[in-house]
Amino acid sequence: MRKEASVTLNYRFRDDEAFARKLDSEDPLAKFRQRFYIPKGTTYLDGNSLGLLSKDSESSVLRTLDEWKALGIRGWLEAKTPWFYLAEQLGAKCAKLVGAEPEEVVLTGATTVNIHSLVHTFYQPNGKRKKILADELNFPTDIYALKSAMRLRGLNPVKDLVLAPSVDGRFLDEDRVVKLMTDEVALVFLPSVLYRSGQLLDIQYLTKEAHDRGIPIGFDCSHSAGAVPHYFDKWDVDFALWCSYKYLNGGPGGAAFLYVNKKHFGREPALAGWFGYVKEKQFDMSLDFEHSKSAAGWQISSPAVLSSAPIEGSLKITLEAGIDRIREKSLKMTSYLMFLIEEALSEEPYNFSIGTPREPERRGGHVAVEHEEGRRVSEALKEKGVITDFRPPNVIRIAPIPLYNTFHEVWNVTQRLKEIIDRKEYAKFPIERKAIS
Repeated sequence: MRKEASVTLNYRFRDDEAFARKLDSEDPLAKFRQRFYIPKGTTYLDGNSLGLLSKDSESSVLRTLDEWKALGIRGWLEAKTPWFYLAEQLGAKCAKLVGAEPEEVVLTGATTVNIHSLVHTFYQPNGKRKKILADELNFPTDIYALKSAMRLRGLNPVKDLVLAPSVDGRFLDEDRVVKLMTDEVALVFLPSVLYRSGQLLDIQYLTKEAHDRGIPIGFDCSHSAGAVPHYFDKWDVDFALWCSYKYLNGGPGGAAFLYVNKKHFGREPALAGWFGYVKEKQFDMSLDFEHSKSAAGWQISSPAVLSSAPIEGSLKITLEAGIDRIREKSLKMTSYLMFLIEEALSEEPYNFSIGTPREPERRGGHVAVEHEEGRRVSEALKEKGVITDFRPPNVIRIAPIPLYNTFHEVWNVTQRLKEIIDRKEYAKFPIERKAIS
């Protein structure tokens, strides 16, 4: 059975504005806000979709442009962070956030490309062991990639892709997931945090149970990396991947990260490419692929230097703040938000509810606020300068980011929610959703 986590938070909140100001005055991370560009006139609470630009990232991008301008091709070896080694060096820095050795993490490609690369490497169907176990609440791109991997092997996703069900459309029960780890399963691939509800899965428990049954397991950590400390080596996770543009503030469409446990460095990467070659031999131009015995071996293409540049700056801030302090403030902010909503907005005529676990050890960095008019309420918030996002069927996702959001902003969003219902401001927005919500 899954062990109950030991995190206990004894916050004593009040719902007045002065208390929000008091929390901000006591915040040890408050100084980092001035290093970010906050869109003018906004309360930006959407960093779980796209983190904001920092001055540190701006500086690293401008420096990279100057290096390209001044050095041209010489930038591959003569830039401040030589482009030839950029992916490995930024991967080593990010490794500190996920409990990995420096050579186990690399910055490369995009999230879905990395899913394909790692799943094709670790999914080795054999005999009756040919199923992939995932879940029905996962982000669609993960499922698309898993189905593609099965079809390319001549298998039928309808029969061989097992999706762990949810009893309520919000959460997964880890014990029920484990019961689906049968001797027919060749791979388990799950999210660390469910993108709608914000539920944080017990990675350590799921990994142990998969390994006890001889099944490799990997995780998509796009909704947790930079917000939640991970300990991949300690937990013996086989592989993981995550984007850089959410909690890591690496910029829209920024390069992604992948992790491969060092015990698997001898595996042949399924999708080979030139930059996965042994570094010191890469320019031998051999037609026989000899992959780097590190996570870098799973690189496919040259690093996207310009879209990697902002990550250098953003990692600097995250590492300076410290992932444990980030997590501590994140839990306090989400607890405060849930308190305010349940205290003042949970009954008639407001009827907002929380679709995120209350237990701190079971949630990531955002809160799912549910309402039958969730989409139109989200639009009304935007009109008031409060930037959140909406996920069907009824979820307003609110993500207070420890590095640049304040407790007063959390208090402010609940005041705006109250106004929107009191004045029925949501009613003027069309029922149909926009292309991006």
